[in-house]
Amino acid sequence: MGTYVVVGAGLVGAATAWQLARRGHEVTVLERRTPANAEGSSHGSARILRYAYADPFYAQMVVDARREWRELERLSGERLVTRTGSLDAGAARDPAALAAVLARVGVEHELLGAAEAAARWPQFRFGDGGGEVLWHPDAGVVDAEAAVSAMLRLARAEGARVETGRPVASVERVGTRHRVVGVDGRAEEAEKVVVAAGGWLPDLLGGIGLPDSLLAAFPPLRVTQENAYHFPYRDDPGGPWPTFIHKESDALVYGLPGGRDAALPGGRSGQKVAEFNGGRPIRSAAARTGAIDPANRERIVAYARRALPGVVPEPYAETTCLFTNTPTEDFVVDGAGGITVASPCSGHGAKFAPLLGRVVAEAASDERPAPDRFRVGAGRTAPPAR
Repeated sequence: MGTYVVVGAGLVGAATAWQLARRGHEVTVLERRTPANAEGSSHGSARILRYAYADPFYAQMVVDARREWRELERLSGERLVTRTGSLDAGAARDPAALAAVLARVGVEHELLGAAEAAARWPQFRFGDGGGEVLWHPDAGVVDAEAAVSAMLRLARAEGARVETGRPVASVERVGTRHRVVGVDGRAEEAEKVVVAAGGWLPDLLGGIGLPDSLLAAFPPLRVTQENAYHFPYRDDPGGPWPTFIHKESDALVYGLPGGRDAALPGGRSGQKVAEFNGGRPIRSAAARTGAIDPANRERIVAYARRALPGVVPEPYAETTCLFTNTPTEDFVVDGAGGITVASPCSGHGAKFAPLLGRVVAEAASDERPAPDRFRVGAGRTAPPAR
């Protein structure tokens, strides 16, 4: 068995630590602040788990990830995924093509006319131009923060050590081992290192000892400060709203029940609504300001007035979060010389967390290589997978 340092205790770092520890490896996790903190991408209780991808590769991955979520829930004794079902609408979203992908991977779904969908879900307005709406009932919402806590708890039970308040500055080669050096000079040594730093990765990438050839081939990472808004329901929904993705022209808007992220009196929550990749690009997580973009707020409030008759179109809470994407939105799991970089795109990576932990752990321990799709320089030029 080997010794590992995992840099970062967000969803993927926590999942990787758990998967390594349960395989008998000695694991130390270094987290710059606290696990799933609000400066990263894994905080809060509301992330969409949906199967509808235009790309069958990722749709199948969701099927595989759902099995991993069930195992994690069984071992942790917690419910981490709430089933809500999900709606995909808008001509630019192409619900019929998504339905064909779901049929290919064996996911239950219905393709409805807009009028039929509006009758079933009157809280949505799917447009006046007809078209189709895709419904898949097994989709839901992931409690990201609870999932991080559960995976770290299971990792600790297998002997892992989790160190908080330990921001990392660099990784140095020391003989056959690696020395992970913090900004305060403290260091941890291990045979292998996994860097799962999310939006902090752009600042770290050049200092972790990767070969120049790998760095040159690494896809550019685009970090954005995204905006999200919570709208109150007009009436008691009597249960969770479906999640939804609605693409009009070039704008993709998504929504989901907000969970604990912005609870109203009595423990109720509203609908969390946001524009996908509608945020301001920043250098890295270090440049996050937390300031809402007024123009983005105006667009989403106008969208709520137009398309969500079931909410009061006045947000009662708003927040920012970070996305870290590659140009194709493909994940990166690659490395060299005992260092593995795990950079699942946080724009759509949360739903895969326990599966990605397995993929990263197997790649880092040379048990099984990551899919070629995740290797640096794979050369994929297709449109984004979403």
